[in-house]
Amino acid sequence: MDKKGRFAGFIPFRGKELDSGYIDKTPVLQFVLVSLLFPMWGAAASLNDILITQFKTIFNLSNFASAYVQSAFFLGYFIMAIPASYLIKRTSYKLTIIVGLMLYLTGSVLFFPASAAATYGFFLFALFVLATGLSLIETSADTYSALLGPEDKRTLRLNISQTFLPIGSIAGILLGKYLIFTNGDNLADQLKGLTGQEKIAFGERALQKTLLPYRYMIMALLAMIIIFLIVQFPKSKAKKDEVVPTENLGQTVLSLLKNRDFRFGLFTQFMYVGLQVAVWSFTIRLALTLDTSMNERTASNFVIYSYIAFFLGRLLADYLMRFLPHLKVLFWYAVVGIFAIAYMLIDRSFTGVYVAILVSGLMGPCFATIYTETLGFIKNPQQTETAGAMIVMMVIGGAFWPLAQGWLADVTGSMSISFAVHLLTFGAIAIFARHYLKHPFTK
Repeated sequence: MDKKGRFAGFIPFRGKELDSGYIDKTPVLQFVLVSLLFPMWGAAASLNDILITQFKTIFNLSNFASAYVQSAFFLGYFIMAIPASYLIKRTSYKLTIIVGLMLYLTGSVLFFPASAAATYGFFLFALFVLATGLSLIETSADTYSALLGPEDKRTLRLNISQTFLPIGSIAGILLGKYLIFTNGDNLADQLKGLTGQEKIAFGERALQKTLLPYRYMIMALLAMIIIFLIVQFPKSKAKKDEVVPTENLGQTVLSLLKNRDFRFGLFTQFMYVGLQVAVWSFTIRLALTLDTSMNERTASNFVIYSYIAFFLGRLLADYLMRFLPHLKVLFWYAVVGIFAIAYMLIDRSFTGVYVAILVSGLMGPCFATIYTETLGFIKNPQQTETAGAMIVMMVIGGAFWPLAQGWLADVTGSMSISFAVHLLTFGAIAIFARHYLKHPFTK
């Protein structure tokens, strides 16, 4: 690391770092590279939606048990978020990202022995390791993207970076669709006529197909690690205030938790991530249950449409946020989401699948807006890294809400009714947005 606090690299960073940790103007190359991290975790997360469908049939799982995929994934996120903030504080955003990419790579490689062992638990372990890497990457990238430029444009920058996310999500689902899912009958129908060793051999072949997308991901990860090693990045850390005593990690966490507005933001992000993960986890299952003649490859198209809707919903939100308050856009997106979910409960026909796609579009601005609003609630800039990590920890909602929705689907026997849980998640987002529209936070 040089005297200016930048980790070694050959391609220079040009810009002035401010005492607040922000940059006087956005460094385009560095911002683009950080933004390219977003589709990398988008691809991993979207492959989970494929794995849930694949594992449910191969390992004969209930809807509840199949959601363990998301639980293992987001538990890894949750556990590693605070260590990520500590690593950022002690080193840099860049080094934390590189370590995260290496863990992501390790988790991807672990899929190969998991396939050979043919056990659900081993796959869950591989996903857990992979997710610890993603936690480091996302904890760094979400905050870093917001910091790479003037402070008054932080929400816009993060929304732009988040726009890259569905590109990775679509790439991941396409890899799953063409490399994992097959043409012809769905997996459940193909397994019906098999017994004994035939069924075991079929399952092993199906598990081998899960490896194919991860081969491409391993190559992309190696390339990204090399690029980050050779490019210089700004330190982007707030200058220490001599008047405010420096806190240790525990003191920082306790201080943040005493902040009522920050707690409200954490809770809202918990609800939002649960909404996003659960809806995308069960969109394929929804299509398959509402049209039993459909196979997994065809049903996966609806997840692709969902990601496209998410992308378009974000673009529309970015446009609206140019002349409307960010929270007003968030509020109305959430309100329309509540009505969309209510419609799914009334009309349980295949139309519900298209409504689920609409719901994906309504999720577009949620994460970035809630994230930056919550980050804005902190009063001490030195708490930025830890605050960002704590917000990322709220992805644990992605472990809880798919389980809740899977349980409701098992109990009611209806995948359509299971979407009722999102009256709560969208409701929480609407309340958050409405509250801070009427009572703006002031430091």
